[in-house]
Amino acid sequence: MALTGVLRPGHVQIRVLELEPAVKHYRDVLGLQEVARDEQTQRVFFKAWDEHDHHSVVLREADEAGMDYMGWKVDSEATLKKLAKDIEASGLCQDLEWIPAGEHPETGERLRFTIPTGHVMELYAYKKVVGNDCGTDGPDINPNPWPDGMKGIAPHRYDHCLLYGDDLDGTVKLFCEVLGFSVAEQVMAGPNGDFMIGAFLTCSNKAHDVAFIRQPVKGKFHHASFLLGSWNDVLKAGDILSRNKTSIDIGPTRHGITRGETIYFFDPSGNRNEVFAGGYAYYPDKPTITWTEAELGPAIFYHDRKLNEAFLSVFT
Repeated sequence: MALTGVLRPGHVQIRVLELEPAVKHYRDVLGLQEVARDEQTQRVFFKAWDEHDHHSVVLREADEAGMDYMGWKVDSEATLKKLAKDIEASGLCQDLEWIPAGEHPETGERLRFTIPTGHVMELYAYKKVVGNDCGTDGPDINPNPWPDGMKGIAPHRYDHCLLYGDDLDGTVKLFCEVLGFSVAEQVMAGPNGDFMIGAFLTCSNKAHDVAFIRQPVKGKFHHASFLLGSWNDVLKAGDILSRNKTSIDIGPTRHGITRGETIYFFDPSGNRNEVFAGGYAYYPDKPTITWTEAELGPAIFYHDRKLNEAFLSVFT
């Protein structure tokens, strides 16, 4: 499969109530690498060890926790300009604006827009490649399997977000018909089983790159997720979280949806994080998986096979 158009989630900017406790959590417990600071805007930039681009996670000190925006890397400047026209022509988005190059360090211009669920999204084509420090004879030449000096859980990459909002139909239409995503999995409800309440969307061969859950709210953030290599790494993450007295939400366990092995926990501001492993490879000819309302328990937590109200109702 040739990956073109929107390639992958590129960054997420998360609001935190106090910057330094959040930095300690994301750097020392989650194990991301701090790469830059912007004192004027009170932001700190991070990357995961196996990411090659300059940064993927941005923390901004604010009065309210949550997500400012999620950014997506596209394959070229030409695609960025084309999608800007397509998004505007669709009539599905509001507040389209161009963010100048350099507003994020080592990053080109970004197209910012608000989608029907009230979330702010961005598209961009350029971010400086800084590598993963694994090469032994130069960048990406004869690499080791991982670099020296990793801290904490040390996920491979920022992987996806799960978001809550009201206009799920408009958002799915935007992502699928305009941005070129596919619905890998869906959760259906209603007397005829034809009312979508959850959509797991992919622009790659992952089980999902973003997920949306229908809720009577605008622009809410459920979690940001980071990839690990194995189930054993998920269990070790639980040990690291307990050792650091980090608030664990649920897990380790397995999702029915996407088959991911997972553990959830909170940063000091109450934003939910996930680290996970597993899943499956998605290709465009793979049928969409459907979960019914009656089987929501095992869909979300396959081992317990029952819903967890706190997991569903706590978001920022």
